[in-house]
Amino acid sequence: MITLGAYVPGTSLAAGYTVDARAASLLTHVFYAFATIEQGRLTLPPDAPAHLEALAALGLKTVLSVGGWGAGGFSDAALTARSRAAFADECLALAAGFDGVDLDWEFPVAGGPAEVTHRPEDRRNCTLLARELRDRLGPDRLLTAALPAGRLQSAGPYDPAESYELAELAGRLDFVNLMTYDFGTGFSSVATFNAPLTEVPGDPLDPRLRRWNNVTGAVEYYERLGVPRDKLVLGVPFYGRGFRAAPPGLFQPQTGAVYAGDYRDIARDLLSDPAWERHRDPVARSPWLYHPGTQTFVSYEDAESIAERATFAARHGLRGAFTWHLAGDDDEHTLLKAMAGPFR
Repeated sequence: MITLGAYVPGTSLAAGYTVDARAASLLTHVFYAFATIEQGRLTLPPDAPAHLEALAALGLKTVLSVGGWGAGGFSDAALTARSRAAFADECLALAAGFDGVDLDWEFPVAGGPAEVTHRPEDRRNCTLLARELRDRLGPDRLLTAALPAGRLQSAGPYDPAESYELAELAGRLDFVNLMTYDFGTGFSSVATFNAPLTEVPGDPLDPRLRRWNNVTGAVEYYERLGVPRDKLVLGVPFYGRGFRAAPPGLFQPQTGAVYAGDYRDIARDLLSDPAWERHRDPVARSPWLYHPGTQTFVSYEDAESIAERATFAARHGLRGAFTWHLAGDDDEHTLLKAMAGPFR
């Protein structure tokens, strides 16, 4: 079964974004983001009922995603058998109109924002929490998880296997949304790619990290750790990453992260401006931009690079592809069509 998914933030829907029939025809699943744990209680965005009604009308599998970057509460919710059961009760109540639940715990044990509570026992407790949800959801509703790929997180070098019991956790899930993006963020020391397809030898990152800090390396790593290919859904970003860096920009020491915007912003504001130098890396298989006047570097994906990643996923027997996030595309669904094409 092929999965073509897209996260749809409630904030985007509240701002007026709508998922139209053309986008829906290219998808199998939408992930509504996010429910969060507030003061120990699972909470939906205030407009969630109206959003769910609109999403359900599309005829797709609609999954409630819980968590996201900066969302706390998971470590406490997963801590004991009683707290896990209470969390499952709340999930089932909130997800009554959804086709399943997506866990986006960023991250058990380490790697997430320093202010978010985490414990060494989170790794085991995450599996137990998934087991509780799997048992309670039953066979007809989905349980998925968004799992990380980037090897640099808030505290530096990062290994997903230190946060998750990957093989056992995957055994409880219908599939894994593998976040094969955010390989280059503000945690990086240089201006670099957001989602390089393969390892770039010129990247100054420690080779022991660089091997896995790319799309193909991340997929290989998850397979080595016991996650079957047919449970992996490849993530593609519909947004860019920016840095301040001296010429020529790429792989130069970065002096600050810069908001680059979604693809629709980049296509409208940057690609139309001749002051931005346009490049495409033959190894990373990604485009990038550099503005000499402001010394700003931007990594992003376009239709060509998204199609290459989706083709990789299809040829390697992965379950499908998904994006964070749908509202980042342009009105013509340029990137979504490129993502779905190899699976059609």
